[in-house]
Amino acid sequence: MADGKVSDFTQFREGVVDNNPVLVQLLGMCPALAVSNTLENAIVMGGAATFVVVMSNLVTSLLRHQIKPHVRILIFTLTISTFVTIADLFLRAHLFDVSRKLGPFVPLIIVNCMIISRAEVVAIRNGLKRSLADAFGIGVGFTLALSVVGVIREILGSGTLLNYPVTPAAFEPHLWIIMVLPPGAFLTLGVIIGIVNYVRQRDRKGGAA
Repeated sequence: MADGKVSDFTQFREGVVDNNPVLVQLLGMCPALAVSNTLENAIVMGGAATFVVVMSNLVTSLLRHQIKPHVRILIFTLTISTFVTIADLFLRAHLFDVSRKLGPFVPLIIVNCMIISRAEVVAIRNGLKRSLADAFGIGVGFTLALSVVGVIREILGSGTLLNYPVTPAAFEPHLWIIMVLPPGAFLTLGVIIGIVNYVRQRDRKGGAA
């Protein structure tokens, strides 16, 4: 994708909506399933991934003319791992309880296909503005997808939102405990992706009519 073909805002919007990494591209599925049992976990994981993809795209775009094709994947991986380490250490220092809940999934951002694909598809081929627009769009889209899953799972499974009770006490015996367990993640994400696909197909048919 070369500069000038689409606007920076369009590039941003595609990451949030049209090419949402989780709901459309089906990338970054491990954290989407594993740490989205609460909204807090989803927001923190989304924020960490957004930081990494933005910084990765920034560095890659700035150095794109110096990066040799045969070592680009190595450079991408080293760049991503550097910023993942920074994010992980920051969370351990300032949000230790959440960092402990996220476990190994913050370090595993290093191998997240969502992030390395943005470096390969966009940042290595485009200028800084386009690369940052793409990174922020992907990061926001990833965070929104995790947050939607987190809200549904936390309310239905725990009766809370950001650890505050939001359901009546009478509803507590009817909470779906399965929603905070792995099967609840698959169920919730599957339903959301199904709805997104239905809406996208309906819009395509409407546009073709």
